[in-house]
Amino acid sequence: MIPRIKSVEPMENYVLHVVFDDGKSILYDMNEDIDTLPGYDALKSIYGLFNQVQLDESRTCVFWNEDIDLPSDMIFEYGKVLLEV
Repeated sequence: MIPRIKSVEPMENYVLHVVFDDGKSILYDMNEDIDTLPGYDALKSIYGLFNQVQLDESRTCVFWNEDIDLPSDMIFEYGKVLLEV
């Protein structure tokens, strides 16, 4: 089952704070993605873009534009858990 996101908030230093429907609160560091994935460097090079993160309608993906997105299962698996319910 794909984890569904309840909320997403951009933090300092290109970190996302993501809360899932099951109550898990996770910090996901975007820096490695920005440094290694094609096109993701725009999150640093375009002023203010990182702070424009949005949640898609299915709540299984966060995105910034049509080229930059991140699936919820990746955040769930590789993020740092702050609160586990």
